[in-house]
Amino acid sequence: MYDKALKQIKKVIGDFVPEYLIILGSGLGGLAEKVENPIAIKYGEIDGFMTSTAPSHAGRLIFGTLNGKNVVCMQGRLHLYEGYDRKQVVFPLRVLRKLGASKIIVTNAAGGINPDFVPGDIMIINDHINFTGTNPLIGANDSEFGVRFPDMTMAYSKALRERARVTAAKLGLELKEGVYIGCTGPSYETPAEIRAFRILGADAVGMSTVAEVIAARHCGYEILGFSLITNMAAGMKNVELSEEEVIEVGKQKGEALSKLVTELLI
Repeated sequence: MYDKALKQIKKVIGDFVPEYLIILGSGLGGLAEKVENPIAIKYGEIDGFMTSTAPSHAGRLIFGTLNGKNVVCMQGRLHLYEGYDRKQVVFPLRVLRKLGASKIIVTNAAGGINPDFVPGDIMIINDHINFTGTNPLIGANDSEFGVRFPDMTMAYSKALRERARVTAAKLGLELKEGVYIGCTGPSYETPAEIRAFRILGADAVGMSTVAEVIAARHCGYEILGFSLITNMAAGMKNVELSEEEVIEVGKQKGEALSKLVTELLI
């Protein structure tokens, strides 16, 4: 299936080889519109790719250049809460690794757990907690991608995180840094769960990213992750949560994250 999907993609893009894979989260799909000389392929046109059903997720690959670098953007990702299994969620990034992408930038919209955060903050992910109850590597190991027991000690590249900090300073952007905890969703977490997550050491919470990073680490990507804090998590403020708020803040503040990602591509 990987080779079949790869062949279908190459039929459209020819000899183009991306260096960066950029996964765009809720409300952050606008970065794909900045790609120069874009070639778009809908997920539904590639065997093995599932259709993205999450709100604001276009569900397509955009190949082209960004700040002079060859990139491919996943304009919308796949989630466990959509009913897809762990293998389907990470299938695209494995195919794109076989295509030649060597660095991956994952972005997401997240709820703030750290009380020092406010909506609109950008957090560099320096580690994560897998609270999804599953792992994309369960099952027979595919040695073509990586070893049976991949190490996760340094999953998030120190070099790329430092590049992000330097770039943000040049742009006058303040960055937070912390631990992301991934849940399955689609219900938002309860206030009690958020209190427990804070005790565990989490700074932000969301419904994606963790499976992608595990699979990316397994197959040798260099990884950088960002969370755009679109709301404070349940119980942090005496208000109910809504997907409309997440998408709206993503649109409002996503431009700053898009500029940061663009400028750090050197």
